Amino acid sequence: MEIFHDELVARLDDPGLTVLDVRSAGEFSGEAGYACDLRQGHIPGARHLDIHELAACPGQEAVRELVALPVGAEIAAYCHSGSRSAWAVEILVDAGYHARNYAGSWHAWSHLVAAPSG
Repeated sequence: MEIFHDELVARLDDPGLTVLDVRSAGEFSGEAGYACDLRQGHIPGARHLDIHELAACPGQEAVRELVALPVGAEIAAYCHSGSRSAWAVEILVDAGYHARNYAGSWHAWSHLVAAPSG
């Protein structure tokens, strides 16, 4: 269950797709990050939800309340390198969402010169 860069870029303005950044608040805002990235920030239009909040949910109903999207909604999750977002996708799928992982995540996005940055 993966979403690839070209599809993600093409669908950034698609209201049917929620782009979910599961990194820390500092990584999302650009105040924190990794030196290996060419820039800091987030994918334009992304919504922030820290993986630790998501993982702390005691069950599927709590996940749905936190995510606040209808069951079956399409979500593209990303983090820094794809590990945290892979975990998020598992949680989201179990809660009834159509979730996919942007495995390249922020690390790949930050290196794409033509890609817009949040």
